[in-house]
Amino acid sequence: MLTAGDEYPIHQTPEPIAFSGSDRNFYDRFFFNGYSNDGTTFFAAAMGVYPHLNIIDGAVSVWRGGKQSSVFFSRPLNMERMDTFVGGLSVSVIEPLKKIRLKLEETDGIALDAEFTGRAFPIEEPRFTRRIGPRMMMDLTRMTQNGRWSGKLRIDGQEIKIDPASWTGTRDRSWGVRPIGAPDPQPSIPPVPPQFYWIWAPTNFPNLSLFYHINEDEKGEAWNTRASLSPDGAPQGAGIHLGEANMDIRYAKGTRRMETATLSVKDPSGRPHTVDFEPLGTFLMKGIGYGHPKFRHGVYHGDQLVTAREDYDTKTTPWQHPENLHIQEIVRATHKGPDGAGSVGIGAYEQLFIGKHAPSGFKDMLDGAG
Repeated sequence: MLTAGDEYPIHQTPEPIAFSGSDRNFYDRFFFNGYSNDGTTFFAAAMGVYPHLNIIDGAVSVWRGGKQSSVFFSRPLNMERMDTFVGGLSVSVIEPLKKIRLKLEETDGIALDAEFTGRAFPIEEPRFTRRIGPRMMMDLTRMTQNGRWSGKLRIDGQEIKIDPASWTGTRDRSWGVRPIGAPDPQPSIPPVPPQFYWIWAPTNFPNLSLFYHINEDEKGEAWNTRASLSPDGAPQGAGIHLGEANMDIRYAKGTRRMETATLSVKDPSGRPHTVDFEPLGTFLMKGIGYGHPKFRHGVYHGDQLVTAREDYDTKTTPWQHPENLHIQEIVRATHKGPDGAGSVGIGAYEQLFIGKHAPSGFKDMLDGAG
């Protein structure tokens, strides 16, 4: 089957663009977040294309003062991967690798029309490959970019101006294989208890972007990690690698939620730096489909467009419910350098902690910190 994508020189296999290898869990996703510099307003959005499931879905969610409101969309893809819209939600590439437009026509009281402009060339994170026994769980590539937002947001009749002088955020594009849609009914042999320890902390400072992420196994050994800086305007490959990175998390007692955290790194000259993270509010990633009990990514909702709105009080949702484990903390970040200089930034501190993790003292699926 030929589609609009076949007009472009982007093929990766001998097949038409409508097909993506043979793994039913192949996906291609846009992710965005944006926040005011005072941390009082935060939004995020996701749009996923699932070629072998023939589904496209998306969501936009807005957080203000502990209240979070989301709208979800899903429809058949009709095998046309270039049609990056679902219901009133659309993503348009204005300038590849630099400028993207995210638009939501008013749906159930929420509307958004904003442009993202990258501060530097996107970084390519190390390829994520993870197996559970013999079975592939993840095999994907992601590029990440910090930037500034301009436009407007409207929620329940209140309009908010998104001024690039005071609004920053992060976008990413990832593609490859990860669990999507209906779970596999065939169990792994032998059974392997679920375990996933994940931190992702893209941060906007006045003149540069900080990127840090880590995946660790139950012993605390990293299987994917990197820390780097991108000065504003940096071209491809010009990021600054940071060495000996270590994230020290202090958990809120009895939970798996970060209360405060400190990233320690060394610059290319070997000088030590620290970044302290302080949460300003909690955004539930289920609000854009991650781990949602009904609107998780790639789930079939029928042969017509489906939309829905949900609202959450993020101050009272139980942290230990599986659907609430995946979060982004809106954080104030304070950098301290070896010469006494420093700066203050803002970012998103994403965490997903499931199962055992020896350095944290987690011995079971969902036990909290002592």
